[in-house]
Amino acid sequence: MPQRRGRKIMMTPGELDAFLTTQRTCRVATVSADGAPHVSTLWFAWDGSSVWLYSVVRSRRWTDLRREPRVAIVVDTGEEYDELRGAELSGRVEFVGEAPRTGELYAELDLPETLFARKNFGLEEMPHDGRHAWLRLTPEKVVSWDFRKLASL
Repeated sequence: MPQRRGRKIMMTPGELDAFLTTQRTCRVATVSADGAPHVSTLWFAWDGSSVWLYSVVRSRRWTDLRREPRVAIVVDTGEEYDELRGAELSGRVEFVGEAPRTGELYAELDLPETLFARKNFGLEEMPHDGRHAWLRLTPEKVVSWDFRKLASL
């Protein structure tokens, strides 16, 4: 049976890894206490298997995720239709490290903090402001698309 068009335009694992490694901005969708969706924009880091979000702890996003850790994250780029590409990653977030983060030694945060600081600040060390803390999403589901592949279909 031939593949559906959606399967033909999805990113390979290598393409997805490269895409998530180089992109900076994602949109994070949470569910508020009243059931209403809430979408916010954040910078992120990708470690090859998880999305790391550095969120303000006094935010609606943080409050929503403390109550209900299910989340969907979209990373996308492109202006013209045939340039659109992106990924939706969903699952449950985990809270990692102290909240708010003050920079205590925490080996599990060494890699994401290095990746995040290099990509977003051009620094080798993560600056801590005592307002943010780490969330990790190891996605249970990933859907990707690369409309640039439509030209070859």
